[in-house]
Amino acid sequence: MRYRYVLATALGIGCLSTGQLTVTAQTTPAEKNFKVTAESFADLQILRYQVPGFDELTLQQKKLAYYLSEAALSGRDIIYDQSGKYNLLIRKTIENIYSTYKGDRKSADWQKFLTYAGRFWFSNGNHHHYGNEKFIPEHSYAYFTRLVLNSNLKGFPVNKSESITAFLTRIRPIIFDPKFQPKMTDTSPNIDNVVASSNNFYEGVTQKEVEDYYAKFNTEGNAPSWGLNTKVLKQNGKVVEKTWKVGGMYSPAIERIVYWLEKAVPVAENAKQKDALQKLVKYYRSGDLRDFDEYSIAWVNDTASRLDVVNGFIEVYKDAIGKKGSFESVVSLKDMEATKRIKAIADQAQWFEDNSPLMPEHKKKTVKGITAKAITVIMESGDAAPATPIGINLPNADWIRRDHGSKSVSLSNIVHAYNVSSANSGVLDEFAFDPAVKARIRQYGTLASDLHTDMHECIGHASGQINPGVATTDKTLKNYASTLEEARADLVALYYIMDPKLIEIGVMPSLEVGKAEYDSYIMNGLITQLTRLKPGNNLEEAHMRNRQLNALWVYEKGKTDNVIEFVKQNGKTYTRINDYNKLRILFGQLLREIQRIKSEGDFEAGKSLVENYGVKVDQELLKEVLARYAKLNVKPYKGFIQPKLIPVMNGNEITDIKVTYPSSFYQQMMEFGKKYSYLPVMN
Repeated sequence: MRYRYVLATALGIGCLSTGQLTVTAQTTPAEKNFKVTAESFADLQILRYQVPGFDELTLQQKKLAYYLSEAALSGRDIIYDQSGKYNLLIRKTIENIYSTYKGDRKSADWQKFLTYAGRFWFSNGNHHHYGNEKFIPEHSYAYFTRLVLNSNLKGFPVNKSESITAFLTRIRPIIFDPKFQPKMTDTSPNIDNVVASSNNFYEGVTQKEVEDYYAKFNTEGNAPSWGLNTKVLKQNGKVVEKTWKVGGMYSPAIERIVYWLEKAVPVAENAKQKDALQKLVKYYRSGDLRDFDEYSIAWVNDTASRLDVVNGFIEVYKDAIGKKGSFESVVSLKDMEATKRIKAIADQAQWFEDNSPLMPEHKKKTVKGITAKAITVIMESGDAAPATPIGINLPNADWIRRDHGSKSVSLSNIVHAYNVSSANSGVLDEFAFDPAVKARIRQYGTLASDLHTDMHECIGHASGQINPGVATTDKTLKNYASTLEEARADLVALYYIMDPKLIEIGVMPSLEVGKAEYDSYIMNGLITQLTRLKPGNNLEEAHMRNRQLNALWVYEKGKTDNVIEFVKQNGKTYTRINDYNKLRILFGQLLREIQRIKSEGDFEAGKSLVENYGVKVDQELLKEVLARYAKLNVKPYKGFIQPKLIPVMNGNEITDIKVTYPSSFYQQMMEFGKKYSYLPVMN
């Protein structure tokens, strides 16, 4: 599971030392006067991040980082194809136009094309990376035709014997028809979520056929996460799976991933890391999910390495029924200083479990090995880029977490870049009501946000247990599983961030930090995250749904005691918390209920919570919020250009690895498209 960047962390806030543990988002600057911001377009701001500490690594460690980064980028094509079966066709068309178009590159229409290209690259496809809805170019199809005809005609991915006119006819609805594959992931109730979603996880099958197919698999005990690495389709009228592995679907890209992983094995830092990498290669070759579980266990057991990597088909957010893993990779090194905070929290995992408001039967009697650290990201790819998480907790399999533990990480240099880019954005002044609240968020907001992420990942996702005999959440909670899991982890963080235990263990100076997080979370869940929507839209993305669910539920349940209220002033709507202690109790009550839903597999109760609190948006409030936000000239979504690792060669021998920081998102996308393009346009 992972924690996405939220607007609440973008309020222009500072950092602080608690007096016991120094809390920093980034320990050493890699470059003075480093410019974090790059291009911006549509609703997107492109950022850059630094990799402090890289120069301190040994040559062996630098080689390891380089090989793992190449493995990460080698899987880039996969996320495009998973997000939609026509995405590689569109991407190669865009790349050819961008590189060879001979017409006017200063016209308004050309700028519209550039905006569409940027949005497409940012979302790894033609559906919004957060809202899931299809977006189309602002320029006309007629202009698109001119773009094609005035570019290198041999560079387009036409079919054999297909004329360029036929190619244009074929691609027109794919790009320009808003009704053709309108949503990448559709989790709406009372529909066939498989058929309604345009991702490339399923083809020619219904949701019932998929569920019936997987109902035959054994899910008792330590069963694998069936379906995590396959596409489901029909062949000769029979439901079958195409496995993502060497020799299977996506083989050309996976072969390159394996090539670089095998180069990484000899330069692994220690025997446990070497064992994990070897098991990952074995899994990619076999496609057997039992091999993936063996790798995941080995990965969890590697706690000593300075460098680490996530690489595989991991998160299931893009699948409406929560089975299929999107390719992603994050290469990182441990931030030794910032790790002190998150480790102090993880060391108390059993105390947090024992003292949680969960029903006793839903608590873990023994919390196994939570390894927590802050990391400096070196490279991200797939579903982790350009839009990135700020916290990650893996593995996702409940039985591995129960028996072997998990790793939780906070992405310190990513958070630092976000905070730098958001300083003085004006969001806090516009949307926070009380001057005292603004002052508190400015003083404690960064620490509050960091602690929330730490608690969400290393305590939240690792807490609680499913009752014996109850199936995994992809089967019990289905299209609501991701939202409810993120809500549950958020609630653990919210419940404990107002606990004196965090002062006792030295990670925060006072409960004022907890109050700052409550202020930010309620404001974000009820108001500021609406800046990411268009008029008429409701909430689609799991993290946005979970935040509104939590905030709106406690607002409604606290009405009698006026725990939270909406305040109107000068035609503007604000939130105000009147009783922080009662709010904490309400968070605990909701946490207890969502854990019960997960533990017992109560689909109807989970559906009721999400649909009643997490989906529908007050359209008048949305209209007001969008108008206020527009005046700030701030982009609601942010993502990153990746650093570039360049080997220094002496003949055939690598003598050093240098890190450089590209400044153009567009140039990097074109470079990646040329260097890491391994898959055909249709898979």
